[in-house]
Amino acid sequence: MLEHETVPVTTGGRTATDEVFQVEEHGIDPIPDAERHGGAKDVFWLWFGSNLTFTYVINGALAVAFGLSFWQATAVVVLGGLSFLAIGAAGLSGVRTGTATLVISRAAFGRRGNWPAGLLNWIVSIGYTIVNTVVGTLALEAFFTDLGWNGGHAARALALAVTLALTFVVALWGHATVQFAERWMAYVLAAGFAALLVLVLPGADTSAPAAAPGASGWSLAFVVMLAGPFSYLPMPADYTRYLPRTTSLRAVTWSGALGGFVSSVALGVAGVAAATQADMTDAVAGTESLLPGWFQPLFLALVLGGSVTNSIITLYSSSLNLQVLGIPWSRARAIVISAAVTAAGSLGALFLTDFTTSLLSFLSLLIIVFAPWGGVFLADMVLRRCTYDSAGLHADTGGAYWYRSGWHPAGMTALLAGLAFSALTCDSELWTGPLVAPLGGADLTLLGAVVSALVYVLLARRTVAPLQ
Repeated sequence: MLEHETVPVTTGGRTATDEVFQVEEHGIDPIPDAERHGGAKDVFWLWFGSNLTFTYVINGALAVAFGLSFWQATAVVVLGGLSFLAIGAAGLSGVRTGTATLVISRAAFGRRGNWPAGLLNWIVSIGYTIVNTVVGTLALEAFFTDLGWNGGHAARALALAVTLALTFVVALWGHATVQFAERWMAYVLAAGFAALLVLVLPGADTSAPAAAPGASGWSLAFVVMLAGPFSYLPMPADYTRYLPRTTSLRAVTWSGALGGFVSSVALGVAGVAAATQADMTDAVAGTESLLPGWFQPLFLALVLGGSVTNSIITLYSSSLNLQVLGIPWSRARAIVISAAVTAAGSLGALFLTDFTTSLLSFLSLLIIVFAPWGGVFLADMVLRRCTYDSAGLHADTGGAYWYRSGWHPAGMTALLAGLAFSALTCDSELWTGPLVAPLGGADLTLLGAVVSALVYVLLARRTVAPLQ
């Protein structure tokens, strides 16, 4: 059980709890100090468990497909894992404010300026949930086949229903159940993926490639490795907002960073090793071909479990996101909207047309938005030293973060500067920036975060300061 996972509170004359297997009643409203509980180690298990997902195996394989050798791709995987330091640090704002990340970002962009990014983040959350749901469904369907049931559409429909149910029920129950599930599923998944690594790693081809990778290969590999962690930037405070204010901020940062680093790097290296031995065009089938027959059903169960652990946190955060966008419902009611859209998208991908590839391309294109957004958010957090006016964050109009009619000029200008840089240097299937060719094919999208952060600091350093 999690440390102090059941805490009774009084709400409107009745008792409410942040308790496992009971529906959480809080949403984006600030968590009072009396209701705070848990410790920094909970953050480790959250990010460790949610990143034990097969996506990182695919990412590692893509690095090899881009022309990198085993050791080069492994170096990119490790450097990509270090980006979880930013995710761990972003959770500090939740400890200080007791509210969700996309509420806190109102300080950087203004009450109205925050809304467009909030909408895009909801789309990204649902998009990744659909992708993970589809991957988990196909793995469970293959598991049914291994058991001797080739049920066609009926088997696929059952697999989808099971995958959606596992995700939705945990996310609906809320914070305590999410933390509990991520921790206990992490124990099982970590053991299984460790076995996968032991089986795949010894056969890796560590020789140098026939031709050295160019700037394009290196940059695309980094974009793939960093896109996942960057997509989490609008979420960390969602899972630290219940921690007591006395929780060590250093411990929160390092716990979150270590959790995401260990799982993403281990699975990324497994993907690199697999790609040097097998055709990973179909990553699940390619990896499965390297495994002994007795382990293959367990492998499919790992793919399903990893998809569910990742979908849980994206679906949960999407319900808070809808409240940020102004949906006048409780978190538990709002999550039904996200679940319904996820189910519809998954049905379309599995039964009507294969738009998963197009969806992934669209989501990867959104890094043009979220790299600069993350740069502004983190720069604002540093300038304020994680101190915020809670009333101003939740005010509909007026307050400390209303700025000019709800828009913060410094934040919006910095965001646009980062957007422009990312768009000019992006190389994706849906859009290629005009500076990609002059740069030798390099994709510098992620540096939009650095550009936006620097512009924000230059514009806001005299007006944005820690709250006294």
